[in-house]
Amino acid sequence: MNFSIKRVNSIFIKDWKDLQKNNYILFTLAIPLVFAVWLGRIGAESAIYNTYPIILSLVLVGSLIQAAMVAEEKEKNTLRGLILSPASTTEIFLGKCALSAILASIVIIASVFLSGYNVPSPPLFSVSVLLGLAFYLAIGTIIGLISRTVMDTSIIGVPVLLIFGISFKSLVENETALMIINYLPNEALNTIWVDLNNGKGFSGIIENILILLAWVVISIVTTVIIYRKRRVD
Repeated sequence: MNFSIKRVNSIFIKDWKDLQKNNYILFTLAIPLVFAVWLGRIGAESAIYNTYPIILSLVLVGSLIQAAMVAEEKEKNTLRGLILSPASTTEIFLGKCALSAILASIVIIASVFLSGYNVPSPPLFSVSVLLGLAFYLAIGTIIGLISRTVMDTSIIGVPVLLIFGISFKSLVENETALMIINYLPNEALNTIWVDLNNGKGFSGIIENILILLAWVVISIVTTVIIYRKRRVD
């Protein structure tokens, strides 16, 4: 089957029309922006603080909104029709992730602007954000696929996203636990941004870039496996 941009666009447009009717999603979009405005007003200078809205955007917009949209398709029994349509797995994934990716990108850019964060090494910073976005979109899709309803995405998603969205390093003293935490995607992102802010180049962040890349591959493969299982069901 040949790839069709028209099928991807049709899925994207449908999601866009559904989004305009969903006040929950529109409210969620505003949370990182409000936090960014607050950081801008207090004049936070720490790189860690200034990147919080970015992580928040990835978690809330990239994952929770993505999960809600996928679960809403299931709740309305429209996902079954989409799965059985001529659209390929790649087309469905691209179409379903496109809106969340665009929204997350807009919110991230706006958050950077509103918080007054001076982005170090924009090309390397952008690469890290794109890898992070790919991971969180995949996690959101997984949550949506295993949830029965939109309400379930909060029950299932919040504990998962707490692990991948909040840094626990300051609360942990055990060296083994700290080593494990350092391999989490959110910690890899934070480390990359701090290192870039301290003047390091590609060679200084390559290890964490590879960690992120590994998480992206694992999450996408897991998404495809769960999707195919749902397709058979």
